[in-house]
Amino acid sequence: MNRPNDALRSSASNSAADAIASRLAEVRARIEAAAVEAGRSPRDVTLVAVSKAFDVAVIQAARGAGHADFGESRAQELRRKAKAVGSGVRWHFVGRLQRNKVKDVVGLANLIHSVDRIELAEAVADRARRAGRLQRVLVQVNVGEDPDKGGCAPADTVGFVAKVRALDWIACEGLMTIPPLEADPQPLFAELRELRDGVRARFPEVQHLSMGMTHDYEIAVREGATIVRVGEAIFGPREDSAADDAGSRSGSQ
Repeated sequence: MNRPNDALRSSASNSAADAIASRLAEVRARIEAAAVEAGRSPRDVTLVAVSKAFDVAVIQAARGAGHADFGESRAQELRRKAKAVGSGVRWHFVGRLQRNKVKDVVGLANLIHSVDRIELAEAVADRARRAGRLQRVLVQVNVGEDPDKGGCAPADTVGFVAKVRALDWIACEGLMTIPPLEADPQPLFAELRELRDGVRARFPEVQHLSMGMTHDYEIAVREGATIVRVGEAIFGPREDSAADDAGSRSGSQ
């Protein structure tokens, strides 16, 4: 016989899962509308649900609503959640990656969004070689030239991508950016798209644009984003709302 407290906990859990499913559906609908407005197919946009600082239960709720792409920005948290969640999930590493944490991420993350220096790229490639598994990455570009953020300088993007491509066991598939918090993101997203187009003219496999978070993902989709990173619009506010979801932007994803 179920106890009253058990029934209350079950009801609360179901209510939370329903809320996540509803918010997820709303974000998907907004992505679709923004894509259609820009003359794009919504199928060309991958929604990464950024689950950093949330419990595994919210990931399971989103999985129950049919979602499979999740983002984390801390290596140890990624490993812990991946073990708890199991198969059927595509993990994205969206935070600033330190070289001493590469071993915890390579081979586990389907896509690393934040390669921003050659030493890191070399460490990723070496670890991928040891694991015998090609690692997909994006190059992070500091289009806002914000000193608090990682990323190569826009002027260095083509040369840096060329260096990353020259490494074995690593596949550079696109660019990522995080605009400064107070900046108008639209011209910065447009700049990243133009950079990608220039890089793609030389290296056709560089296709992806990872840009746009909770407060600006619709703008990013209209500017050509192929990946958006959204957390609080799906899972609700984090307890530590000042936490940075991708290395340096407060409450961003």
